[in-house]
Amino acid sequence: MSATLKPYLTAVKRTLEAAMCLENFSSQKVERHNKPEIEIRESPELLLNPVIVSRNEKERVLIEPSINSVRVSIAIKQADEIEKLLCHKFTKFMMRRADNFVILRRKKIEGYDISFLITNFNTEIMLRHKLVDFVIHFMEEI
Repeated sequence: MSATLKPYLTAVKRTLEAAMCLENFSSQKVERHNKPEIEIRESPELLLNPVIVSRNEKERVLIEPSINSVRVSIAIKQADEIEKLLCHKFTKFMMRRADNFVILRRKKIEGYDISFLITNFNTEIMLRHKLVDFVIHFMEEI
């Protein structure tokens, strides 16, 4: 791991750990509905401030927390046309198989290459620190 990558990944990890304080929160408008607030954006009071952790202009992470979900969007560094093509093919491949990856979103956020959605149901089934470790490991490997 390079000298500049370690502090970047540490900052992302600490921010994700802080944002993962999720709880079960039903919809305020529709009874018996529990949808990720970060996706539907019905109640602005349930959304927290988004955080961008950036290593440089091309390599950054957007963390958008809410009361019951966190959306993590990653921009992958692409130096030349070959890396852009490889990144595009890789992210399309992953997003087509989003059903197999529980926290992967099918659609990315504009300006970012790939997005994850972690809900309170994911944190109830899986361990929080393992979810954070998965995202960090994914960032290390790409």
